[in-house]
Amino acid sequence: MCGIVGVFNLNGEPFSDRHLKRMAATLAHRGPDGEGFFTDENIALAHKRLSILDTSDRGAQPMSSKNGDWVIVFNGCIYNFQVLREELRNKGHQFVSSSDTEVIAEGLAAYGPSFFQRLDGMFAIGAWNKTEKSLYLSRDRFGIKPLYYWFNGTSITFASEIKAIREHPEFRVRLNLGALNEYFTFQNIFTYRTLFEGVNMLPPANTVRVNASSTFVQHHSWWDYDFTEPDDTMTFEDARAETKRLFENAVKRQMVSDVPVGSYLSGGMDSGSITAVASSHLNRITTFTCGFDMSAVTGVEANFDERRDAELMANYFQTEHYEQVINAGDLRWSLPRVVNHLEDLRVGMSYPNYYISRLASKFVKVCLQGTGGDELFGGYPWRYYRIHKSISQKDFFNLYYNFWQRLVPDQDRPQLFTASVASQIETQEPREIFERVFTFNPKLRYTTPEQHINNSLYFEIKTFLPGLLLVGDKLSMASGLEERFPFLDNELVAFAQKIPVRHKLGNLEQMKRIDENDFRDKRKLYQEFHDGKNVLRKAMMDFIPERIINRKKQGFSAPDESWYRGENADYVRELLLNSKTVSSEFINQDYIKRIVDEHVNQHINHRLLIWSFMNFEWWCRIFLNREKVEK
Repeated sequence: MCGIVGVFNLNGEPFSDRHLKRMAATLAHRGPDGEGFFTDENIALAHKRLSILDTSDRGAQPMSSKNGDWVIVFNGCIYNFQVLREELRNKGHQFVSSSDTEVIAEGLAAYGPSFFQRLDGMFAIGAWNKTEKSLYLSRDRFGIKPLYYWFNGTSITFASEIKAIREHPEFRVRLNLGALNEYFTFQNIFTYRTLFEGVNMLPPANTVRVNASSTFVQHHSWWDYDFTEPDDTMTFEDARAETKRLFENAVKRQMVSDVPVGSYLSGGMDSGSITAVASSHLNRITTFTCGFDMSAVTGVEANFDERRDAELMANYFQTEHYEQVINAGDLRWSLPRVVNHLEDLRVGMSYPNYYISRLASKFVKVCLQGTGGDELFGGYPWRYYRIHKSISQKDFFNLYYNFWQRLVPDQDRPQLFTASVASQIETQEPREIFERVFTFNPKLRYTTPEQHINNSLYFEIKTFLPGLLLVGDKLSMASGLEERFPFLDNELVAFAQKIPVRHKLGNLEQMKRIDENDFRDKRKLYQEFHDGKNVLRKAMMDFIPERIINRKKQGFSAPDESWYRGENADYVRELLLNSKTVSSEFINQDYIKRIVDEHVNQHINHRLLIWSFMNFEWWCRIFLNREKVEK
């Protein structure tokens, strides 16, 4: 895992070594083990190294192919690199290292840019072709590793993080109001723009080519998820057995490393299953759990602390186990640091991720993560059952869009923004963006409950999952830790898409019989059904205790609903409702005050929106006002 940055001046002008090193220095946390630079006329590449595979100097970057045609910088890990290396050796390619980076360089020399499509792993790659005088950028099919770019017409700058692009001498920070509108609708950004005007993220499974004649950056997609052709002949037992086999292979494959590997252990099925398989291949794996001080927590949040279940599994698998306990006061200290590393605001309360990855980094350099199991195997049934009886595409869009307006609905957004901002945004644009996620894929159909649910799986894995992965990357790399995701394995993902819905959701047939006019009965079923990932649960029964298998789904979140009313109430008001609040240039403070008052006094749960207000306030302070954040 590393940090990469590059500048290609289309006008032929060289790029300053001094500026390149300044840009690379902003990524030092991503690669504390070494650095490297390459400059040649109008191309400049830099790399900050976190040594995972072949920790010797032979694995250093930027790295050239043996024929001299390609120079690459690479962030990530390729799990099938050994198989690809043998294939390339049989074609006459020679290797001097045991790194996956060298396999990419030689693969490009052998096959050209199509080689990116053969990689099983997580990657963001910048590749300079000396013969063509062209720059290629490519990103893994699931979007695990971030890759941002800024194209101003005469040059393209790319980097693992936006903070490196900010150090380009010609770049100026301006807020993208369209992205802001999108964020405060979905608590996410479904397009590939960012809050930084002009800075875009390369989409997953895309490769771009830029040369001296380029006038824009055209994305070329080479892969997409496909839930539209399930294998209806597949029996439940077939699905269970193959899921188990592929999952075991995926965990084993992703444990390849020349440095210590650990695992997060949340107390749930996904991380528990990963720990179970990993511990069977290691004498003693190190595991990490994040818990919360529950002394002033009430209601449903009283169950948010997962330490007891995590300790049960740590004892069961005989791991070397460490815990981090977060209290309400930890928010104030961590929030500016979290936002500084995130840059690109996404999804929900993420500061626990920052703390647990910081803990893990003290013991290991690689940590296995359970993200992806829910999106592939149907882990959010209360969402799917909202739309499973839609009668048309329009009906489906209406129901699902209403749910995914996680923060501020369309009708309230004119009151959210200041008059100046409101006059510059299109209130309906988020709805159009939402629908484009579906209409981009012409294979989707909207006739049966199974199709509606598979469409939901497609939507969430295209939008919600990338947000989770981005947060995971930024906050783990803040501490120089590489996270890996066994559920996001090429073979396992391909098979999971073929499993019929009836094997993933155990109560689908009962839900089909619900009287849609009986709202009380329907609401009760939505609340009570926790039957998602049915086939995965059965597949994991050989690995983990039954108590964990049957545990209700619970997200990894701090009890902020209670803390915003109690111990952190003063901090919320101090940050958002005073004369020094920077975001008041864009967000109407009367609206914020109403939301905060409703949360504190009327017990309306606005924790997601309050978190987003605080994130955006710190974003404005750090990136618009350039306020320094202590490490």
